[in-house]
Amino acid sequence: MASASQSPVKLLAGNAHPALAESLAAELKVPLVSAEIGAFADGETRVHVHEDVRDAAVFVVQPTGSPVNDHLIVLALLVDAARAAGAARVIGIMPYFGYARQEQRSRPGDPRSAQVVGRLLGSVGLDQVVTLDLHAPALESALPMPAQLLHAEEVFLPRVKSWGIRDLVVVSPDAGGLKRAQRYAQALGAPLAIIAKERPRPDTAAPLQVLGLVKDRTCLVIDDMASTGRTLSGAADALRQAGAREVHSIFTHAVMAPGALERIFAARFARVMTTDSLPLSAPPWLEVVPVAPVLARTVRYLCGDNVAIDWR
Repeated sequence: MASASQSPVKLLAGNAHPALAESLAAELKVPLVSAEIGAFADGETRVHVHEDVRDAAVFVVQPTGSPVNDHLIVLALLVDAARAAGAARVIGIMPYFGYARQEQRSRPGDPRSAQVVGRLLGSVGLDQVVTLDLHAPALESALPMPAQLLHAEEVFLPRVKSWGIRDLVVVSPDAGGLKRAQRYAQALGAPLAIIAKERPRPDTAAPLQVLGLVKDRTCLVIDDMASTGRTLSGAADALRQAGAREVHSIFTHAVMAPGALERIFAARFARVMTTDSLPLSAPPWLEVVPVAPVLARTVRYLCGDNVAIDWR
């Protein structure tokens, strides 16, 4: 099979995040492939790729945020449509990978939903995945296709450094995010703290105690996503009870279930920052950092050209 560097390259937008697809196209200075995405009268999804993608490397921009199942089936159908139209390779640009939180069985009878999604996408012909801050990095080894795992610190760290905070402590809100927080702490030359917690049921978390010295310090809570907002708000409460003077927060994916924005606002963070990996109508207090430049560089890399692509 021809590699991306040997094939003409096409950028195809799904319906999950048109603004991100347009930003990526602008970064790469290429037009988007025209595609129709709609539904039959009974609600079944239908797609049609209007342009010729024969022998091309097709990059499909489709994060699988809410409604996750709808966006996932659109992605699968676009991949299959591109394959049926003769694409040499199909690469999914999925900065947010839905179902990545369900990568292992917590009890008998549970599915490994993340692996099911991977097999689904592999079965329709997806050759590779590009994703950002995958919730469970170990999932990469369980996917049936190669994955390019990108990290949001590339866009976050320059902003955090510009704040000029001298007494900063980097905080992981749970044990699962410890490696991520360690990367930030090392890059910022800051000590590390962690909040020990238990999760009594899905989408809930109960902070227990802060492990690390945060008294009279400025804390930066690092997480990969904000879904309900309870983890972040609970972290802010626990840190203040431990004596933190000020608390900031950054998270990569603004999943934002109903009520999440309100909870995060009520937590009284000094600063809150996220990316545009998912569509979001951001209030003034939430800083949104674009990820299209990082995605564009990755597309160039996968095309075997780190400088520019001849798209003619």
